[in-house]
Amino acid sequence: MFGLTFDKLLVIGVIAVFLLGPERLPHYASQLAKLVRNLRTMANGAKDRLRDEMGPEFDDVDWKKLDPRQYDPRRIIREALLDDEPDETVAVVRPTGDSAAARRQSLLEESGRAPFDTEAT
Repeated sequence: MFGLTFDKLLVIGVIAVFLLGPERLPHYASQLAKLVRNLRTMANGAKDRLRDEMGPEFDDVDWKKLDPRQYDPRRIIREALLDDEPDETVAVVRPTGDSAAARRQSLLEESGRAPFDTEAT
């Protein structure tokens, strides 16, 4: 948790003993214990309230599936780029008739590249 190892916690504890002194250390340790207890109580209260508001669906939710730490952006992009299946939900609209859009589309299909107007720039 937060990259804290046992060694780092031990160093923090030794520094706390030197800074606070043996007289005040038990008081601050009890204050820390109260804080942790209150945070745990608030978290459990929020979880119980969520369970009450969601009803029976709360137990059906797969919380591990919704964990944002499991998403790797590189994997998501790789899967999206390597997706060989065509998407049927996207419809290709092609211009018809003698409009300017139809002429541009026919030029694009004939030459394989977009038309370039040298006088436009």
